[in-house]
Amino acid sequence: MPLRPITVLGESAADAFPGDSTPDGGLALRVLPGGGPANTAVALARLGTPTRFLGRISTDPFGQLFRARLAASGVDLTGCVNTAEPSTLAVATLDEQAQATWTFYAEGTADWQWTTDELTATRTTETACLHTGSLALVRDPGGQRIEQHLAWVREHATVSIDPNVRPLLVPPADYRERLDQWCALADILRLSEEDLAVLLPGASPADACHRWHEAGARLVVVTLGERGAYASLDGHPVTVPAPPTSVVDTVGAGDSFTAGLLHRLNQLDLLGSRLDSLTQNAVADACRFAVRVAALTCSVVGANPPSAESLR
Repeated sequence: MPLRPITVLGESAADAFPGDSTPDGGLALRVLPGGGPANTAVALARLGTPTRFLGRISTDPFGQLFRARLAASGVDLTGCVNTAEPSTLAVATLDEQAQATWTFYAEGTADWQWTTDELTATRTTETACLHTGSLALVRDPGGQRIEQHLAWVREHATVSIDPNVRPLLVPPADYRERLDQWCALADILRLSEEDLAVLLPGASPADACHRWHEAGARLVVVTLGERGAYASLDGHPVTVPAPPTSVVDTVGAGDSFTAGLLHRLNQLDLLGSRLDSLTQNAVADACRFAVRVAALTCSVVGANPPSAESLR
């Protein structure tokens, strides 16, 4: 049976990695196309899920880079909005463990300016799941309009949200204020251990999942880096280890995990509703697949998720 389409809504960003100084005293930057939702869309398409990306993409050179990468991966861009506003730029700093921290240049950029009319024009009942989150969901004016859009989407499809917390760009209080509302709209909530530490300092994954179940999310997954992932389905826990990996950097690993999770649930024909047929065994199966996808992403530079062929 052919896989049902999945839609991803959110931002693209130019991921810049500082290099060596140039002979004229400048700084070389290696710029790669990124952005959490765009990374997830690319990973889904490479895995074989028919994927539609809904983004506001600038006509500047970075925007051309985003479109080329998404299209080359097989992502459907017919729902994207062309805009003259500039692209978002994110500059990475890697620590000794290859963990990335980011400095964002994002004021007035294309990604956050969604209008109600633009979102209404993207509506379709053909998708099994809509995944969103990251900065596009928390930054206004577009964020509140995306929330309103999700209320319509969940009548027809599963909703997946990744907060992708960026405390240097958005105050943590803004996420905390809106997270319960997101859980009321979402069937799946995926976040990292670092996100959890910002949102609920000192809370264990089990305690956090319990809270977010009460707010409405049926499946909550916390990724734990090299320790794998912790998932909870209606309070029933699942843990999976990560495979041994030679880490080059962790850029895009969480986005690739989300794509792997959704792709596998789609293969099992479990998306399209409120996860009524989902079991603990299926959650474990999907998480095991997702950590493999994330591990392969960590083994290369930048957010460059694997194809279905490389997983085989």
